[in-house]
Amino acid sequence: MMSEVINKTERKTSSLPDVQNTADTRAIAINKVGIKDIYHPVQVKDRTGMIQHTIANFNMYVDLPHNFKGTHMSRFVEILNNHEWEITVESFKTMLTEMTNLLDAECGHIEMSFKFFINKTAPASGVKSLLDYDVTFVGERSANKNRIYIKVVVPVTSLCPCSKKISERGAHNQRSHVTVDVETEDFIWIEEIIDIVESQASCELYGLLKRPDEKIVTERAYDNPKFVEDMVRDIAHQLNIDGRIMSYTVESENFESIHNHSAYALIKHNR
Repeated sequence: MMSEVINKTERKTSSLPDVQNTADTRAIAINKVGIKDIYHPVQVKDRTGMIQHTIANFNMYVDLPHNFKGTHMSRFVEILNNHEWEITVESFKTMLTEMTNLLDAECGHIEMSFKFFINKTAPASGVKSLLDYDVTFVGERSANKNRIYIKVVVPVTSLCPCSKKISERGAHNQRSHVTVDVETEDFIWIEEIIDIVESQASCELYGLLKRPDEKIVTERAYDNPKFVEDMVRDIAHQLNIDGRIMSYTVESENFESIHNHSAYALIKHNR
């Protein structure tokens, strides 16, 4: 009985007109067409081997030749449903290839943005707490080749060297957002990118601190002052010596505590 229902549904579908596949006479190709801002549950493997359950926001596009009227939007959602259980850099590449093949496209583009959590240990008390990071996977496919980019926004502390030098008591510091966007030719953990950034900041952030911890992180930042220029240069140096990284952009925005504006610096590099 069920097979009869399925067969009837297939016959009805096949008899319906496929408007997207009809010819277009305007002779104008489209660079990107697809779906934008769709949320979907995913599972992301972290460096410890654990699986993080999270919600990702997707943008998915393909190119459209000049002679086709439209693309099949429903197929983008089908691809998400086929890959919802574990998203890694490798499965992300597979999803990108499947999308271009399924939609008979020459070029494809997928962006997947999600919250990633690390369970951090406070330096004195040892208390554990989660800290969240904004992560985006970007995949581009053309000429049968995939390019994968990983973008991570890492919040850190920066302390002003000038303020420390000229002040008799203390120095102004601020929370900074460092954004690193890397293209890799080999596997790299999200946590490895975060480690690079946090190791080059005045001090890293924690979700929860007790008083002894607060003393340590305050003094650590004071002992390690960084201009916004220092931050991006020191991080860029670490990225330069990592052979897996083909290109990168590193930028830092320091939300100034004594000004109503931010300090900003960016370095872009291709090997």
